[in-house]
Amino acid sequence: MEDEVTAPPLPESVQCPVCSKGFKPSKINAHLDRCLQDDVDRCPSTMDEGRPPLKKPRVTTASPPPVPVSTANGTPTRGLRAVSKGVKRTAPGDIEPGQPDADPTMLTSPPSSQLTLVKTSTEAVPSRTFLNTDKPLAETLRPKTLEEYFGQNKVVGEHTLLRSLLESQDIPSLILWGPPGCGKTTLAHIIASKSKQKGTVRFVKLSATSASTSDVREVIKQAQNELRLCKRRTIMFIDEIHRFNKSQQDTFLPHVECGTVTLIGATTENPSFQVNSALLSRCRVLVLEKLSVEAMGSILQRAVVSLGVHVLGDGEQAGDLEEPPDDGAQPQVYIEQRALDTVAHLCDGDARAGLNGLQMALQARVGGAPSGRVVVQEKHVKEGLQRSHILYDKAGEEHFNCISALHKSMRGSHENASLYWLARMLEGGEDPLYVARRLVRFASEDVGLADPLALPQAVSAYQACHFIGMPECEVILAQCAVYLARAPKSVEVYKAYSNVKASLRTHKGPLPSVPLHLRNASTKLMRELGYAKGYKYNPAFSSPAEQEYLPEELRGVDFFTWTPSE
Repeated sequence: MEDEVTAPPLPESVQCPVCSKGFKPSKINAHLDRCLQDDVDRCPSTMDEGRPPLKKPRVTTASPPPVPVSTANGTPTRGLRAVSKGVKRTAPGDIEPGQPDADPTMLTSPPSSQLTLVKTSTEAVPSRTFLNTDKPLAETLRPKTLEEYFGQNKVVGEHTLLRSLLESQDIPSLILWGPPGCGKTTLAHIIASKSKQKGTVRFVKLSATSASTSDVREVIKQAQNELRLCKRRTIMFIDEIHRFNKSQQDTFLPHVECGTVTLIGATTENPSFQVNSALLSRCRVLVLEKLSVEAMGSILQRAVVSLGVHVLGDGEQAGDLEEPPDDGAQPQVYIEQRALDTVAHLCDGDARAGLNGLQMALQARVGGAPSGRVVVQEKHVKEGLQRSHILYDKAGEEHFNCISALHKSMRGSHENASLYWLARMLEGGEDPLYVARRLVRFASEDVGLADPLALPQAVSAYQACHFIGMPECEVILAQCAVYLARAPKSVEVYKAYSNVKASLRTHKGPLPSVPLHLRNASTKLMRELGYAKGYKYNPAFSSPAEQEYLPEELRGVDFFTWTPSE
């Protein structure tokens, strides 16, 4: 039997790539043959977060000192400490009897029936200690199963494609696209947990905000070894994948293509703009919607149940509750249903913001409260969850979505919608001069000659915004937006100019030259060549003079009624 090295590997030892134990060079090949043929349970399954396989724990100098125990014949045995009946502890290395690589000289533990047991006790941890942990409540209560995952029934509901793939343990590469707090990271963890039930999947999580290309290559190298040696697939979760540039994203292409890794990327940006088209073709894009108020209500109900907080219905009042005894114990915590409803509405579909805001409100009330009763009301959660931001990205898709909605609302003469989308942009931090420039464009494109004063109104609004800035200029932009929404609309100039451009693009052959009588004769040679010959100066006539202004090939064309097909 080979000699197993239980101390940290010495320079002359060789580490097994499967179980990470050290062996003498003369014994490693025989051990590796047996290790690869063992059941899959013999392979380490502790790679949940992309760490290398950990060795079994060993007793260190920081461990409790050995407690002498007595055998049946009264002989003291040192170096062992039993904590419960039937539990056997061995010497450093923690090698179980029966392992093919175990050294029998190290198995010094007597039978458990001969040990004097040391009784230990642990107290149950109150659920309310969730409020005092260093982790945010959203991380502590992260769902671990699809039954606890709310609000995305279109993606993972019954009879959906992804649900069927999860049941069959066959997960394709995915791009999860959705707003913050909608459950992208949670869904990735649930997929990994489902896939690891058979012990044949390893889950690695990286963030594109901190990881580099070398980190990705290292994980891919590990994935290749895991697949070759342990027949174990690797799911690589990349949070904020849009933070990787195009060349960094190219690193995934061959390995996703051949199945070395299953890529799950999460992004808040439109993958059409931020993810390589080659990578998109190898992945399935799942769109996660902003959580509804009903879904947020279910999430908050699960949270208060986990925290042991009692919910007061609409008809219940805090004064109707029986005052608990002041015995120094933890206070009884109640929260009004109206307060939960307020959180569900104010969090704007962001479960992370809602749960963390609820935690902040509860911590503020419970932290300074004596033993007894604590009631969390609507005003308390409003302090804990103030809407300090609106989902808006000046450089992302939401920027173009909102300006498009503003333009189309004004075109449809809907003044209320125009004000709403204008406010969404300004309150989200949009540059007021950008909005003003768009209003100037609208005044000419959509109002045009139907109201010639619309363009001066828009230009004046731009100049005023330039002079005084935000927040004073917001009412100026609002006035201009309402004026343009109420103004009559005409797009004849816009359409006519578009027809001219189409005519230039579709013209076959060289563009026609300028007629001689319309050319400028600034020199004697030009006059001798016929420039400006026959031109009729209109101010010299009482009515417009009859002469041709278009090239001969376009005579008779009316661009206000012309279509490109002509």
